[in-house]
Amino acid sequence: MNNTMRVYHRYLGFFLSGIMAMYALSGIVLIFRDTDFLKRETEVERQLPANLPGEEIGRSLRLKEFKIEKTEGDLVYFREGTYNQSTGQAKFKAKQLPYVLDKMTKLHKANTNQPLFFLNIFFGAGLLFFVLSAFWMFLPNTDIFRKGVFFAVGGLVLTLILILL
Repeated sequence: MNNTMRVYHRYLGFFLSGIMAMYALSGIVLIFRDTDFLKRETEVERQLPANLPGEEIGRSLRLKEFKIEKTEGDLVYFREGTYNQSTGQAKFKAKQLPYVLDKMTKLHKANTNQPLFFLNIFFGAGLLFFVLSAFWMFLPNTDIFRKGVFFAVGGLVLTLILILL
């Protein structure tokens, strides 16, 4: 059983290493999602329904902290741009990650309506297999195994402490 687990662990590890690299990089980028780190400013034009109330403009454009600064005639001015009440035309500046990084961060945000959902389940199951198969790498009565258990418990405790803070 130990040798079989080692073989599965080794080849699944090689297979998942590319996926793990993508998740690691995109996870690091997501840590800075509330900053402008790596983001570029782009001009966006969207057609919205005419005569939307103020708060609905922000929701339709998916702008956080949306606030109308002033209104002059049909033009509604907000920090990022303008909205024409009569035509429904919205022009604003948005900060977005470069295309590839934006697609990579979607790995973490996928839900059951997206095909990436299956990759997330497979990846999670693969990581869970790694957790369990790691304990078959060494015989239970060895010092390395006991130390490994202590490290595993230490990692679990550290994570729980940080989650609960």
